[in-house]
Amino acid sequence: MSKKEVERFLIAGGEDKVLRLKYDQIETMPDFVVAAVADGFDFNEEDLKAVLRESGDSFDSYGNPRKRDIWWF
Repeated sequence: MSKKEVERFLIAGGEDKVLRLKYDQIETMPDFVVAAVADGFDFNEEDLKAVLRESGDSFDSYGNPRKRDIWWF
């Protein structure tokens, strides 16, 4: 599990609208991480929190439909 995997995931979400929309709808961080692991990404909640903190991003969502500003384009 690593921060590099989180970065790979955030880049994938930035490049793939379907992936981004899927994950934007997941409400909690634990469920978010479980879904990411099931989709082949290898990281945990602490890795995700660390990368978001370092990049100045927040896991908070807003809007309807739900959206997050965590994706790397």
